[in-house]
Amino acid sequence: MTSSWQNIPLKDLLTKSDNWIELRPDDLYREITVRLWGKGVVQRGEVTGMDVASKQKNKVKSGQLILSRIDARHGAFGIVPLNLDGAVVSGDFPVFNVNAARVEPHFLEWMTKTKDFIEICKKASEGTTNRVRLKEEKFLEMVVAIPSLPEQRKIVAQIENISQKLSEAHKLQEVTQKEIDALIDSELKRIFGKASGWKSGVMPDFVTVNPTRAQADFKAAETVSFVPMSAVDEVSGTIKEKISKPFYQVSKGYTYFENGDVIFAKITPCMQNGKSAIAENLENGIGFGSTEFHVLRPGPEIKAEWLHLLVRSKEFRKDAATHFKGTAGQQRAPNSFLKNKVITVPSLPEQDRLIKYFKYFKEKLSQLGQIQIKLDKEIQSLMPSVLDKAFKGELYKARKI
Repeated sequence: MTSSWQNIPLKDLLTKSDNWIELRPDDLYREITVRLWGKGVVQRGEVTGMDVASKQKNKVKSGQLILSRIDARHGAFGIVPLNLDGAVVSGDFPVFNVNAARVEPHFLEWMTKTKDFIEICKKASEGTTNRVRLKEEKFLEMVVAIPSLPEQRKIVAQIENISQKLSEAHKLQEVTQKEIDALIDSELKRIFGKASGWKSGVMPDFVTVNPTRAQADFKAAETVSFVPMSAVDEVSGTIKEKISKPFYQVSKGYTYFENGDVIFAKITPCMQNGKSAIAENLENGIGFGSTEFHVLRPGPEIKAEWLHLLVRSKEFRKDAATHFKGTAGQQRAPNSFLKNKVITVPSLPEQDRLIKYFKYFKEKLSQLGQIQIKLDKEIQSLMPSVLDKAFKGELYKARKI
């Protein structure tokens, strides 16, 4: 901290705001809450007065500081934005007017995102486990260091300039990832668009759709693999976790499949999101899973890897969505879609060649994606360091040099 900064108790910068109003039954009110770890003030929802248990609420103004008594020690505080002016909160969220003659609201807002401010809130919180609350009197006695108003404005300008650049870098990473995903979809479309000399037919010509369950001679206590929908990773198209369960627990009421089968989510939005996988390394060779899976068993002319590429392709999923049956939120790709879906299948050697090529293509793009993710994490981790320097008076000094 530079010598021009002053140590000032928060009570000189903040005054409690108690603007309590009576809620009228038929009026509509915006309720707000505060997200953890300095992520700001957001609207929770809109309610009528009759839908609220408490008939009094504290009405807030833009530019005020608001925090959560329960979660202030977890970074739940922020400045009320202009678009939430006039919203209401319960007594669990103390509201403070900011003394603009001593501190810039935006300077204070950035200060609340620092680890030092979180420490202040921890020190001002008391209570037993699960009942720790911020004590306002103790909080307002805490001391912070601030520079002059002109210096505050310069620091805010520097922080916001850096923040904007970091945000732009993050958006660039998101765009890059979308372009990588688009390249994968495009390459799959190109591969399946070749089709010259390939065999054509409906899926049952090459695949057993939802095969009947084998009469396996299993003892009740023998273990098998269980795969809930959540265990299928929509990004990689793999089963990320198999749960070992006794045969008797899952043998009824679940979808049966075997090693080498392809499981394909039938329900929205899992189907559109790409939840499909090859069943591999199943315990005792069999598995059971969600009833929302279709099961596709490759015949002698099609490899599981090729079939999996097909059902994961964007074109296949788009077509499946046009055949949905059911009500909104419970729509499914029906068995009839798979029974009537026309596909083209190359020779087995050509399948091997294209599968190998696509794995190589996807692996290279995945490596690029991982580099982008790593860079993004490194970029985002810069912000705490920036804030630490800013509120030690080092950021603006460094910029002047």
